[in-house]
Amino acid sequence: MQGFYSILLLLLSNTFMTFAWYGHLRFGHLPLMQKWGLFGVIVISWGIAFFEYCCQVPANRIGFIDNGGPFNLIQLKVIQEVISLSVFTIFTLALFPNEHLRWNHIVGFVFLILAVYFIFKK
Repeated sequence: MQGFYSILLLLLSNTFMTFAWYGHLRFGHLPLMQKWGLFGVIVISWGIAFFEYCCQVPANRIGFIDNGGPFNLIQLKVIQEVISLSVFTIFTLALFPNEHLRWNHIVGFVFLILAVYFIFKK
């Protein structure tokens, strides 16, 4: 069950992270973003990133094998990276209509899946 909660928190964490890092590229036209400029965007992104950390830190603590979780440190990192790229891809395809998923992206995702396989192989 700890593995499930860890992955769920990593999913939430990476959703916040993606909005903090890339949301301003999609919503930069909003008056608040234009009025505050780069400094305002940094402050808003930092505020969103706070919630990322509120999910990321517990996810790692819950999931880490030395705290009773099922994952070692390398497994946690690989899970986080796969979730990060998956959330980013969904975010990009949903909010940026000019971006497209290409064959080389699919190949890269296949390699990520293989990385997960080999990292978890005993």
